[in-house]
Amino acid sequence: MASTNNFKGKKLVIVESPTKQKTISKILGAEFIVRSSFGHVRDLPSHDMGVDIENNFNPTYQPVERAKRLIKELEAVAKNAPEIYLATDPDREGEAIAWHLVELLKLPKERYQRIFFHEITPAAIKESFAHARKIDDNLVNAQQARRILDRIVGYKLSPLLWKKITSGLSAGRVQSVAVRLLAERAKEIAEFTEKPYWSMKAQFEKPACPPLFWARLLKWEGKNVEKTTTYHLFAEDYKVKNTIFDKPETLAPVNALLRQGPCVVEKIEKKAVKQKPKPPFITSSMQQDAYNKLGFPSQKTMMTAQHLYEGIEIAGQTIGLITYMRTDSFNVSKLLQEQTKKFIASKYGENFVPQTPNIYKSKVKGAQEAHESIHPTDVNRTPQSIKQFLTADQYKLYELIWLRFVASQMAEAVFNTVTIDIAAGEKKDCILRAGGRTIKFPGYLSIYKDEEENENEETALLPDLAQGNVLTLKEITTKDHKTTPPPYYNEASLIKTLEKHGIGRPSTYAPTIKNILDRKYIARQPKSNKLVATELGITVTESLKGFFKEIMDLSYTAGVEEKLDEVAEGGQKWVDLLNQFYTSFKQELAEADKSMLRPAAKQTDEKCPLCGKPMLLKTSRFGQYLVCSDAPECKGKINLSKEGEKIQPQTTNEVCDKCGAPMVIRSGRKGKFMACSAYPNCKNTYSVDEQGNKVASSGPILTDHVCDKCNKKMVLRSSKRGYFLGCSGYPKCRNIVNISDEEIAKIKAEHEKQAA
Repeated sequence: MASTNNFKGKKLVIVESPTKQKTISKILGAEFIVRSSFGHVRDLPSHDMGVDIENNFNPTYQPVERAKRLIKELEAVAKNAPEIYLATDPDREGEAIAWHLVELLKLPKERYQRIFFHEITPAAIKESFAHARKIDDNLVNAQQARRILDRIVGYKLSPLLWKKITSGLSAGRVQSVAVRLLAERAKEIAEFTEKPYWSMKAQFEKPACPPLFWARLLKWEGKNVEKTTTYHLFAEDYKVKNTIFDKPETLAPVNALLRQGPCVVEKIEKKAVKQKPKPPFITSSMQQDAYNKLGFPSQKTMMTAQHLYEGIEIAGQTIGLITYMRTDSFNVSKLLQEQTKKFIASKYGENFVPQTPNIYKSKVKGAQEAHESIHPTDVNRTPQSIKQFLTADQYKLYELIWLRFVASQMAEAVFNTVTIDIAAGEKKDCILRAGGRTIKFPGYLSIYKDEEENENEETALLPDLAQGNVLTLKEITTKDHKTTPPPYYNEASLIKTLEKHGIGRPSTYAPTIKNILDRKYIARQPKSNKLVATELGITVTESLKGFFKEIMDLSYTAGVEEKLDEVAEGGQKWVDLLNQFYTSFKQELAEADKSMLRPAAKQTDEKCPLCGKPMLLKTSRFGQYLVCSDAPECKGKINLSKEGEKIQPQTTNEVCDKCGAPMVIRSGRKGKFMACSAYPNCKNTYSVDEQGNKVASSGPILTDHVCDKCNKKMVLRSSKRGYFLGCSGYPKCRNIVNISDEEIAKIKAEHEKQAA
């Protein structure tokens, strides 16, 4: 680190990201010194709850490991700075980081100012100094309440799950509800009963007036043919469409009437329909569109957006390309709206500019309306103009954000729609409908379309028809269908559901999904990318929802988020919120500890490979496996794949050097390894490399090398990375030493010589 004397007289700005530090340093110039906190500088302890529940939930914060040295450096720079500005992110998390910096650096109120900005541009950063303020205690308390709430749930529920189900499990206020969504969906799909139904279309011609066109059967004997059945699911209602025709023969009278005729144009309706553009992105909609259109998982979307926000090197200048990416507000500054209006007029034409600017109001519960939506910092910086400076992923996401934003500021699309009803038979017992829409004015659709818009944009061409025209029937087709169960969630639809119910906030969607994937509560299907609850996730959900009705309830979890918003606005005390929560949670915890039963192992038809007795299906955090019903007397065990199939040992050409039995490759918690096929009588094992080749001996080899830390002899050990010397005093002494190939060969040769 450079001498702090070099920084005397310079104003200090502290941000939380090294990339932001680099970008903002260039913007502010020599008058300022910019430093990064590298994220959070304090947190609750990693090996202890760190919350004194009996003393108003008083938290004990500790500096994170990487911050210990950093704080000393910041103290030294701050000591000589005439002004200190805390410029962390413009949300509760950023406010909390700023507060922790104040606490650790022991800054009195007169020594610092809090500034924030929604985009990293010279104008926004310089403007932020005009609105400098002190730490907002309400925002800090809201973040602190969330952190403590989640810590209590995690630290109290996780040991219960270890005790009642299996070790290594965890639970969380948001993650457990997210897992429940998938577990309930798996149950709904399993219980869904498919029902067959039939539909009918007819092709018509107006004599001497092409083209031919199709119409679908709409009514039969005064009844609507299509019907909708609503299924009441856990998180939403699911509408299933079918028809009144449940057997193919029920369509026979319709077929006969159509062929008998006459088929006459009963009604024609033409009108213009306007369609407004969608609002600019917020966190959830960006994650959903990036998943649906680019195939980006939410974690990748947020990481890429972070890079675009913090700054990209463009022609020797570091430029923040988008606004802050954790937001639930649709707001756009008037300055940018004016800039975008001029851009649209010049590039697309004046008629693509709406008469009044498009204003969007958020429907997200607790949305922070003071924030900005996600949009480009300069609309004139088109994706194509900076493509050479971006990675492929950065370009794709920037283009998506840019197009969505520009489209949101454009005029609405206008469609010409036409609907034609055709009556068949003298009594008009059969009504068919043809129609669709054509684009009259594309508006925003000229640059941004959703999948459903693509489907509806083009329609079949229709002849010039008038009421009373008699049509010629050309063809009739019938098609069999089956009602479909509700779909599995994917990342986009899960985020949409979480947002709809007010579960979590913009910053929590991506880490929640990553966490429950890592915990193996849910799994991503390889080809479809559908998210499916695992047996472990279903087991944990079923165990929790019987005792923790509030934590596992959608509306309650959303209610907690609303109360946290009230804390942020100063309308609720954070300690009162925690007291309200903990009173009922404590009772539920005590009841669960007393009454929750360990899930029973399931009987299977599989026979134990060692003793022939029936095997039981069990679940652990590593997945499902089969174990002998005579355990622990019998050690028979079969690991299962994610699909529930037996993982068969792979044969090798190796022979066990202890008992002479063939060696096989098995799969365990840490991956593949080579083991004696005579297990459990012989427990000899070796590590293997990626190709399945043996890379380790069955035990360490004692050498003449002496540990330079404790003077004990070193032993030759091996791992997947190769051989090394480790102290024989392990684990008290953890000294390791790299060793040359020649020395390895020499030690092995000497060992084999002694063994012979």
